Amino acid sequence: MVGLVIYPKRHLRKLIHEGEYVEAIKYAKSIESKFENDPDFWFMFGSIYHILDDAKIAIKYFEKSLKLKDDDIEVLTMKTNAYIFLKQKDEAIECCKRIIKLEPENYEAHGLLEKLENV
Repeated sequence: MVGLVIYPKRHLRKLIHEGEYVEAIKYAKSIESKFENDPDFWFMFGSIYHILDDAKIAIKYFEKSLKLKDDDIEVLTMKTNAYIFLKQKDEAIECCKRIIKLEPENYEAHGLLEKLENV
């Protein structure tokens, strides 16, 4: 139990890795005040909801992460995927453009942007 106190994010990662998503959400909510300025924590929290196909809530947490670290390509990619899941094409396009601005050689974002603009 000591590990939970010393390494709460590690415990959260373990719950996610083991597929214990409901437990991971409960645990994340119990520790979120300690990690309100940690973009990685918010990304993990959003990822749980993304896995559970709750894209609207996932986006909320991805946005919290991006407010703290606005150049995180992985978070932007997950946010893009959540918007695509919700069929919010314009928002997904904006995310792709943001990724390309940060990482001009990101061919995945270029390809996705092309697909989205031609639909």
